Amino acid sequence: MTEPATLPQDEPVTLEGFQSLIKSMFGAKDASRGTDGTFMWFMEEVGELAGALRKGPKDDLALEFADVLAWLVTLANIAEVDLDDAVRRKYGGGCPRCRRDVCECGPAKKP
Repeated sequence: MTEPATLPQDEPVTLEGFQSLIKSMFGAKDASRGTDGTFMWFMEEVGELAGALRKGPKDDLALEFADVLAWLVTLANIAEVDLDDAVRRKYGGGCPRCRRDVCECGPAKKP
């Protein structure tokens, strides 16, 4: 089966589809860069997102979120982590701590 080269414009983006797209577009480059180099790029994008959250226009903010997500997915691809499966296992049964559909943990507790 051939991997998609683009995301369909008339359908919602799925985590599985986005991870597959990033792998098909950049997989060879990402593998040669490795985890350490990719993590540095990821952190640079997180820094750009932090700046956009503080003072950037909303359009810039949306694009920075997309960049951070793309680099996070890239790291998952390099580490051979299926993010769709990981999200289902971690959050599919509700809050990971209290197990409720709507978290009832106190405000100081991290789920």
